[in-house]
Amino acid sequence: MSSTGAFFDIDGTLYRNSLMIQHFKKLIKYEVIDPAIWHNHVKHTYSEWENRYGDFEVYLEELADYYVKELKGINKTHIDFIASQVIKINGDKVYRYTRSRIDWHKKNGHKLLFISGGPDFLVEKMAEKYDVTEYKGSVYLVDEDNNFTGEVIRMWDSENKQKAIDKFVNKYDVDLDLSYSYGDTNGDFSMLKMVGNPIAINPNMNLLKSIKDDRELKDKVSIIVERKDIIYKLNPNVDVIEL
Repeated sequence: MSSTGAFFDIDGTLYRNSLMIQHFKKLIKYEVIDPAIWHNHVKHTYSEWENRYGDFEVYLEELADYYVKELKGINKTHIDFIASQVIKINGDKVYRYTRSRIDWHKKNGHKLLFISGGPDFLVEKMAEKYDVTEYKGSVYLVDEDNNFTGEVIRMWDSENKQKAIDKFVNKYDVDLDLSYSYGDTNGDFSMLKMVGNPIAINPNMNLLKSIKDDRELKDKVSIIVERKDIIYKLNPNVDVIEL
């Protein structure tokens, strides 16, 4: 008998920010990463976004580049300890809507699957916290001494997320027509399009444009926007104001 799957992105879909950013900040606090990296490089891009002149994705990509470079040579055991602290502090800072959907899927016996572009050691701990069936994140490779090599098998693009879904579908005999997916950026586009019940959570501009340009997805997607203490469900044809 086929099963129903529920595929969740994490950053921006479940968690209200980026776990990698929180981990980066903790690494600076524990002096694993030199604070000068933030002050001399990333802070300007962050300020541009914080003041709504820049783009969050630009800030995140710049931070991610330094994050990967600075982790090279560091032992995974040390990183795992700091990652545990990040989840302990931030693991409950999630959207009400997404948390309620996780509970609903569990009550209905669905396969709960996290597919995230975040580092595997953070995704793993978030998956444990929410007791999901299985997870897939970006793999940060280690050498024979368990030190990071600086190489990453990425999971933040639409193509790789689709490959991960294909594996889960085969493993758990998932009926995609009955299944659900939740995402917020274009990296989640294929994940949304593959299932019968796609839900875009606070979609960014690029994802919203992709939805509007794809008739098949536009006809079946639900768009959820959560702000303050209100959850809105929007029509895919909603007008978009570009600034």
